[in-house]
Amino acid sequence: MALLDSINNANDIKKINKKDYDLLAEEIRAFLIDKISKNGGHLASNLGAVELTMALHLCMDFPKDKLIFDVGHQSYTHKLLTGRKADFDALRQYGGMSGFPKACESDCDAFNTGHSSTSISAAMGYAVARDLRHGDEKIACIIGDGSLTGGMAYEALNSLAQMKNGCVIILNDNDMSIDKNVGGLSTYLSSIRVGDAYNGFKTGVENSLLTTKTGEKVAKVLKRSKDNIKQFFVKGSFLEELGITYVGPIDGHDTETMVSIFKQAFKLNKPIIVHVKTKKGKGYRFAERHPDYFHGISAFDKETGHVIKRKETRSNTDIFGEALVKLGDEHEDIVAVTAAMANGTGVYKFAEKYPERCFDVGIAEQHAVTFAAGMAKAQMVPYVAVYSSFLQRAYDQILHDVCMQRLHVVFAIDRSGLVGQDGETHQGIYDISYLSHMPNMVVMAPKNRYELRQMLKFAYDYDGPIAIKYARGDAYKGLKDYDSPIELGRSEVIYRGSRLAIFACGNMFEEAVKLYDRLKADGVEATLVNVRFVSSVDIDLIRELLDTHNIIVTMEENITNGGYGELLAAEIIDNELEKDKNIIHIDGSIKQEIVPHGTIEELRNILGISADKMYDSIKPLLDEE
Repeated sequence: MALLDSINNANDIKKINKKDYDLLAEEIRAFLIDKISKNGGHLASNLGAVELTMALHLCMDFPKDKLIFDVGHQSYTHKLLTGRKADFDALRQYGGMSGFPKACESDCDAFNTGHSSTSISAAMGYAVARDLRHGDEKIACIIGDGSLTGGMAYEALNSLAQMKNGCVIILNDNDMSIDKNVGGLSTYLSSIRVGDAYNGFKTGVENSLLTTKTGEKVAKVLKRSKDNIKQFFVKGSFLEELGITYVGPIDGHDTETMVSIFKQAFKLNKPIIVHVKTKKGKGYRFAERHPDYFHGISAFDKETGHVIKRKETRSNTDIFGEALVKLGDEHEDIVAVTAAMANGTGVYKFAEKYPERCFDVGIAEQHAVTFAAGMAKAQMVPYVAVYSSFLQRAYDQILHDVCMQRLHVVFAIDRSGLVGQDGETHQGIYDISYLSHMPNMVVMAPKNRYELRQMLKFAYDYDGPIAIKYARGDAYKGLKDYDSPIELGRSEVIYRGSRLAIFACGNMFEEAVKLYDRLKADGVEATLVNVRFVSSVDIDLIRELLDTHNIIVTMEENITNGGYGELLAAEIIDNELEKDKNIIHIDGSIKQEIVPHGTIEELRNILGISADKMYDSIKPLLDEE
């Protein structure tokens, strides 16, 4: 029987013989490769954290003890070791197991995560609460080296050093986050990695001296001078200067060594950082060779490592990356900023051609925005490329540093709308709501790939804060010939009809075309409007259409509160356009403010915003007339 078959509940790993730890790790990796190759998911990060997670499970008791994952995409082994093996067949599928920790899934998942740099703060909260309750549970968190580029982690470390509550922080150091690490922290960790001479020296000397009474006295003298010794071997002991005990680096694939160190660390009633070196993608040669490619991957062929492609497509990310390079060719004042997502946002293309004008600031969205604001103030035109769900981390900086000063910063918002299988923490369904109420901010949404290019150029010519939001995945290429010039605040009428007008926002335009076609097949000649500017309403167009239309349909991948549909309805009331008219508004927005994982097609249907579901809402109204 396979060792993995004997693990069906939390803490079952403790029944495994020490000599079988390596074999269990092999089985876990084979299992993960097999399941992720079928459903997709985060592969490289999970393969790198197998022994690390095993070691923690051997030292902790679940669900009593609390293990918190930063970001959480490396929690698959934890899920396996807490009895969720059977759930992997539905990994990241609607109604199935999430690719991130979820407390609703298991009481062994201590904290829901999905964004980076949060784990130390959450673990610290647990530790303080435990001590106030006089509890004895162990508290640990795993944070990747890339997540330590986020400022929130430093805020937590500073506070933890002051409060000194017992908490074990494991720094999972694999030289990478999603893209390659950048900045001073990466350089600092590199200096610690090459500090093995110091670590080996200290351990060897202390172990030898402590074997005799005379040696103990010498050891105490050396202990007092250890900081000087460490300064000789490792420059700038930053973490210990904060008052947090530092141990490492240690081999993150040596289970028994980690178990020994973790057990000692949990006995200390003070904060301690254990620096663990792992290899991202370990055990699968394709992932080891290309860890960034296998960070988050679709279904793939295990034997070749190749993604199973259904059709040749080009994404909005591809279109953006190419368009930015072209704009950069034409305008020397354009600069690009990304927060550790050069590949994910397509900025890498600009970086390859104009490295001196491209800036990757690490996982630091707040810094990225204010950094861009500073460049805008100095007459550059920064394009900040970022995922929608990550941009919301810089809300105050967008409002205070960009919008209030009316600075010309262009936000290229990727993964806007539903993103699918990454689930609730990554759905970009709030951006219209949190951006459109900001002073001076203009938010645009293109109907297709061609208009995305137009909008990127329009954004350069515009003088003020401006955002362009576009979907993950295939770039819609329909309606290529409908390319009327973009005018600030004006929507574009694609087809003119009567009775019913469909106002479609960006991501939903392809779905709106399907709805239009279904209605046309029923003999209903609807008006189809490309909203373009989702942060304001083209009130002149609304006035015109309400003379011949009484059903207004809005379609967007945004929550209802603060969305375009709500904005349009409010404008109709504020301008008293509903007087003496029986106007019916069908609001195709997302009423469910937390959206789980699933395919985008599934989610649109479940949320009632697909063409078919919208048709079902509209048809009874038309039949009554």
